[in-house]
Amino acid sequence: MSEEDIAEVIAGWTGIPLTKINETESEKLLSLEDTLHERVIGQKDAVNSISKAVRRARAGLKDPKRPIGSFIFLGPTGVGKTELARALAESMFGDDDAMIRVDMSEFMEKHAVSRLVGAPPGYVGHDDGGQLTEKVRRKPYSVILFDEIEKAHPDVFNILLQVLDDGHLTDTKGRTVDFRNTIIIMTSNVGAQELQDQRFAGFGGSSDGQDYETIRKTMLKELKNSFRPEFLNRVDDIIVFHKLTKEELKEIVTMMVNKLTNRLSEQNINIIVTDKAKDKIAEEGYDPEYGARPLIRAIQKTIEDNLSELILDGNQIEGKKVTVDHDGKEFKYDIAEQTSETKTQSQA
Repeated sequence: MSEEDIAEVIAGWTGIPLTKINETESEKLLSLEDTLHERVIGQKDAVNSISKAVRRARAGLKDPKRPIGSFIFLGPTGVGKTELARALAESMFGDDDAMIRVDMSEFMEKHAVSRLVGAPPGYVGHDDGGQLTEKVRRKPYSVILFDEIEKAHPDVFNILLQVLDDGHLTDTKGRTVDFRNTIIIMTSNVGAQELQDQRFAGFGGSSDGQDYETIRKTMLKELKNSFRPEFLNRVDDIIVFHKLTKEELKEIVTMMVNKLTNRLSEQNINIIVTDKAKDKIAEEGYDPEYGARPLIRAIQKTIEDNLSELILDGNQIEGKKVTVDHDGKEFKYDIAEQTSETKTQSQA
């Protein structure tokens, strides 16, 4: 039996991710910004803030009773809040699945709050455990994402206060669940609509630092009007995400296209998307209300749907090079024999 086999068994018993057992954590922490930016485009301030807070915690400069870190992410939809949480889960705990997502819109009513720690004895669902406590008990090393906390019933914040203060919860079976090895992230859209209505220039992609500071102050003011001071004071950092610039949107398109290229290469289909095509996809796929989320649909519409039609129409594109371009009016698709040079280009 090798050391790797032993580490894998221990990981299964304890819930501690394998990468945490066999990798030097200090090396990972010192390069955390670079690791997160491989998946999160832009949002430099957010990535830097969360990386510094995590390093402080892991260096022993935090209260050992509390979670590794706790953050509130503010900003409009589709700018990378959830993706940053996923990227953090992967980089810190080895897997996207180390992120536990709790949709706070499911806890708007007072009677629903108890589901977080479990139904009382004698009630339906008591044996199942709490929706929050049971997941953390099974995955003690995790990122917990409380999505849209402004929708939660006020009683939910009593539970969150205990987690942030004491680092543990007791479920209805009397078991103490440890949150000290978790990272708590709470997202909120508070203030985002007001900013969109006011049409701040900086929130639409301007690099003007003064505009961004105005935006930040406005969102923090809305946050303070919406949540109790004793709750906000227990959070390590409040991070404001800005709207994505055109350049950042194009970077996201490039990242998504690269993922598609890798998938297609497994089928011996090599695709090249020109800069003009990427610009048009970024333009068509951006929605001020939903941010970058519609980009996935734009890529499906402009690339995947047309490739599907080419294949079903009898075109033999396996082993060939497919170039996607835009001529200013419409997308163009060129199929050509592949050379070693074009294969290298498609993998770049």
